[in-house]
Amino acid sequence: MIEFRNVSKSYTSGQEAVHDASFIINKGEFAFLVGSSGSGKSTLIKLILKEEEPTSGNIIINGKDITFLKASRVPYLRRSMGIVFQDFRLLPDKTVYENVAFAMHVVRATPKHIRRQVPLVLSQVGLADKAKVYPNELSGGEQQRVALARAIVNNPSMLIADEPTGNLDPNTAWDIMGLLNDINLRGTTVVVATHAKDIVDKMNKRVIRIDQGNIVRDEKGGYDGEI
Repeated sequence: MIEFRNVSKSYTSGQEAVHDASFIINKGEFAFLVGSSGSGKSTLIKLILKEEEPTSGNIIINGKDITFLKASRVPYLRRSMGIVFQDFRLLPDKTVYENVAFAMHVVRATPKHIRRQVPLVLSQVGLADKAKVYPNELSGGEQQRVALARAIVNNPSMLIADEPTGNLDPNTAWDIMGLLNDINLRGTTVVVATHAKDIVDKMNKRVIRIDQGNIVRDEKGGYDGEI
């Protein structure tokens, strides 16, 4: 599903953000990427999303080596991914329904499919009654639920979430993590970059820790290694 083979990433400043990273995240897994600010975890996410190019090594997504993927093919790669960010990135001038439907318009889904799929996904994330509401009328947790709905509406094989609970209060953060876990139980591979120690400890999933660009731990357990 996601494989890094001896991947390194250096910037023009000379900083090496990722050093010789190798790991495999299999289909249907739930994995946390953890590390302090500046550790390299956001760079790992950007490499998966093809927002950054590796300096060396190979990245395989869904069985295909994307290391040298042409820029024109990147949008097609991302169609296999649902992406959720800390800052939601919703379209302020569109309703909840329109925000989610927009992701389907991008992949040229038929109007009939959109009319059927969007309400189903809004119901799945608990927002069936918010379809006609605009983002500025929603709480932070509700906005993140819209972002989740948008990310999964096209049935991606994997969901990549970069600090999805960073702007949320603890109770709301747990609601979002519960939704991510439900999505994973339905068969979607989930990768979450986070520094939320309490969440990682309680969920007891696979943890890939990066420190100063190096993968220093890869096993199931809590943030600091306790199982």
